[in-house]
Amino acid sequence: MMHPESTSELKQLSDEEIRTWPLEAKDRWWLANVYKGDMPQLTLRSALTGMMLGGVLSLTNLYVGARTGWTLGVGITSVILAFSIFKLASRLRLTKTDFSLLENNCMQSIATSAGYMTMPLVSSLAAYMMITGHVVPMWVSMGWMILLSILGVLFAFPLKRRFINDEQLPFPEGRAAGVVMHGLHGGSSADGLFKGKLIAITAGLGGLVSFAKSHSLLERLSLGFLAIPDYLDGWLYRWVWTPAVLGTPLKDITVRFESDFVMMAAGGLMGIRVGVSLLIGACLNYCVLVPWMIQRGDIAGALDPAGGVITYSFKGITAWSLWTGVAMMTTSALYAFFSKPKVVMASFRGLFRRRQIDRADPMLKIELPMKVFVFGIPAIGALVVLWGKFFFDLPVILGVIAIPLVFAFSLIAINATGLTSVTPSSALGKLTQLTYGVLAPGNMTANVVTGSITGEVASNASNLLMDIKPGYMLGAKPRQQALGHVLGIFAGAIVAVPVFYLIFLRGDPNGLVTDANPFPSAVVWKAVAEVMANGLHQLQPSAQIGAVVGALAGIGLEMIRGLSKGRFPLSAVGIGLAFVLPFTTSFVMFFGAFLFWVAARASKRETGWVHRTLVANYETTCAGLVAGGSIAGILVQVIDVLLVRS
Repeated sequence: MMHPESTSELKQLSDEEIRTWPLEAKDRWWLANVYKGDMPQLTLRSALTGMMLGGVLSLTNLYVGARTGWTLGVGITSVILAFSIFKLASRLRLTKTDFSLLENNCMQSIATSAGYMTMPLVSSLAAYMMITGHVVPMWVSMGWMILLSILGVLFAFPLKRRFINDEQLPFPEGRAAGVVMHGLHGGSSADGLFKGKLIAITAGLGGLVSFAKSHSLLERLSLGFLAIPDYLDGWLYRWVWTPAVLGTPLKDITVRFESDFVMMAAGGLMGIRVGVSLLIGACLNYCVLVPWMIQRGDIAGALDPAGGVITYSFKGITAWSLWTGVAMMTTSALYAFFSKPKVVMASFRGLFRRRQIDRADPMLKIELPMKVFVFGIPAIGALVVLWGKFFFDLPVILGVIAIPLVFAFSLIAINATGLTSVTPSSALGKLTQLTYGVLAPGNMTANVVTGSITGEVASNASNLLMDIKPGYMLGAKPRQQALGHVLGIFAGAIVAVPVFYLIFLRGDPNGLVTDANPFPSAVVWKAVAEVMANGLHQLQPSAQIGAVVGALAGIGLEMIRGLSKGRFPLSAVGIGLAFVLPFTTSFVMFFGAFLFWVAARASKRETGWVHRTLVANYETTCAGLVAGGSIAGILVQVIDVLLVRS
């Protein structure tokens, strides 16, 4: 029997059919109209390509996460790269068959899982090491991340038939990947090759800029004359004017202007709303509050013996300012979460609904068998609890309590991700930290570890279904995508964990947070654990006031956003995040968002290169700059470390 080819139109049920048809009817329709049968999917080349691209692209999330605390989707980037690689190989007659639509889909699932599984390295795991002051052995971190990610897979698939097959939630980011793949494989190959060339050129440009900013390496190669300055305002501060507020030169408290294309492109992906919010938060913090606190003596500096002047470190500044930002981000995330009770309740509605299963249903042969979850969840859950007990000093009872919380939080996270593409992992992690602040008061390590279990597993479950969505749209076998997702987990762990230990950790958790890599997500995790353990009364009075004001502002901004039905132009999370980032990073991300926003409004000629590059394909352009700049930046740091050690 022939099944629909990739060149056919994307078929989908109408909203009325989704709402009124029973699940069995939807499955029968999908099998007859969308399912592509035995079209190659999880092949050796798709697995190897996905693991290779996923391993490399996982470094982009490691780099961006260390600098901003955010993770970026790598699915569309990997899709375009794989399509271009195999299209070129086909033209050169290096391969006998074209890379199929479903091979590309399975490949993106592998690559995406590799990218997302790195998050604990820049959040909960980093926070745990900062709190304890001890380096967790690399193999322990790798095992912990693999177990949490696999547990996310196991929790996701029993919910797949409900959220994707039955309710058919949009999962916007996953749907976008499906549309891109369908267009590449079923549309004009010229458009696909243009995207491939664009991502190659922008990745090369980002890589060259990162290389040109590696001053020490260029000096060793006698190429120092090619170096791009880290900051573009040196001439201004040296020869023209050094602005100061209340006697504090702004350049001494990170108010500089960086030449960082990676963060500029990251800002382009985040959008103008977040970009403007970052700028407002950064200006408020560094141009008003920080100079004021320095004058009051609440932020202390250190005397530089060489210059005889007082200097202020980023770590010293954030020791005060982070409490305002953390409070704002936490309350805004929790308010946004609880202000939509219908979304939360919808996550559980119909969970225990009984359904007659047709044993002859072909869906049973392509879905993961139920016994995988029946036996897998208790087994992997027990391993997670034991791993936490033996390597993170987590009391067994607290670990056991975390597992059912994972199930409830996964339901909520998947529903939110399916509707908006935004996974509330931060809110869920903080909610767990608040819960365990009551169950285990004073135990900061248990607070972080349990938050890691619930937040990271729920996030992995949500992201897995985001990857499954394009497979459902294109007619793929979900069983093979699940296996591919697991392969990606191992690829991300094998590549990202050693790199993290080599260039970021370097054997000293106390030196993890730097001006260049502020690890804002880890700082937030650590700060919430400290508040749960010690209480706000341990902070300076001005920091306590800042936390209260930040908490109220976070709630107020989210209330205004809700009343305006999402049209309010500011993001409480963006403003709060600026309090735990250097001014330089916030500004350059705003600048990137602003450039792409202007381009979208100024470019009217759709055939012009500006429109094609910065408007129609802005995600491709930004993704290329981020990937090339991040990977080159990490490679340069690896070379520097190896040269120093040699």
